[in-house]
Amino acid sequence: QVQLVESGGGLVQAGGSLRLSCAASGGTFGSWAMGWFRQAPGKEREFVAACSRGGFKTTHADSVKGRFTISRDNAKNTVYLQMNSLKPEDTAVYACAAVANPRTATYYVRPGDYDYWGQGTQVTVSS
Repeated sequence: QVQLVESGGGLVQAGGSLRLSCAASGGTFGSWAMGWFRQAPGKEREFVAACSRGGFKTTHADSVKGRFTISRDNAKNTVYLQMNSLKPEDTAVYACAAVANPRTATYYVRPGDYDYWGQGTQVTVSS
């Protein structure tokens, strides 16, 4: 079965940085489009970033553009989210997700488009 295992979350002060990792197993990672989502208490899950199968094409939510960067290493079956200049409003549970059969030239920004999900990792940014 497919598993996505996240790591790298934690507590950081505003302005700091974290790098989240999501390691995949049990599937053809290189065939998947990957994304990151986050959910804060009492709020809807929101799109953060996504990348194509090869990682060359990426898109980021306006709220994180210029601060967060999604990337992937298919040789390691891992997708990353580098988070810089963190703000308290970035505090949330961050989850990675995979689209098993992505279409060419398509960005996936809706949670319902994704087939596999990680367990989520907590990111807390203090003031």
